[in-house]
Amino acid sequence: MRKFYETKPVLFAILWIVVYVVLIAPLRGRFGDGSLQMLLGLVAISAALLAVIRLLGIQKELGVTRWLQNGRALLWLLPMWVLSTGNLWGGVSLRYDAITSVMAVLSFLLVGVAEEIIFRGFLFNGMRKTGRLTVAIVVSAITFGMGHIVNLLTGHATAETLVQMIFAVAWGFLFTFAYLKGGSLLPCIAIHGLIDAFSVFARDNAAADWAYIIATVVIAVIYCLYLKKQPTPEPEQ
Repeated sequence: MRKFYETKPVLFAILWIVVYVVLIAPLRGRFGDGSLQMLLGLVAISAALLAVIRLLGIQKELGVTRWLQNGRALLWLLPMWVLSTGNLWGGVSLRYDAITSVMAVLSFLLVGVAEEIIFRGFLFNGMRKTGRLTVAIVVSAITFGMGHIVNLLTGHATAETLVQMIFAVAWGFLFTFAYLKGGSLLPCIAIHGLIDAFSVFARDNAAADWAYIIATVVIAVIYCLYLKKQPTPEPEQ
């Protein structure tokens, strides 16, 4: 496995994307976000990803051994922490019973673990090794957004899915730049998990939803242009 990871890191990442989609999309579509089946599937794939990272000994390389390499990144993360609450801007609603809500929250926290390891840890780092950093940033962000097309398989409307994809692309750039400049995957995992977990309690509010989407896109542009000028730490070995 180590030879495969070292010689074909991009293919390694793509295979994990396929495994993730093939496993999680049917579970979500058939049983729902707050189902035990969905939670167990995410536990399984998250555990597998963490086991692979440990087996390959790439904890430092992926940035999962420390919170941040650059102390200034604590300030850089502030816009992302604020945006992570966006699903609550339109109000709070208890859409599920207590047990279902807990399982949905746990599932979405694990989505943050799995997707950040796959899209930032594996895909971005794999492409970064080719020396084409700009391509790696763009592909990681856009692939992350495009990955939300699987929502069509879980009953979401086409228009809703397209908006989610644009929103996810903006977050993809935010996560990738924060990871690149901060040197740690942990903040991305935490923020990603919170965004999804807060969606469990979001009240239907079209105006607030659009405000959140627009704010995310605008801040992503400004934020990434700013971070592009900041020094990039060398990956730990």
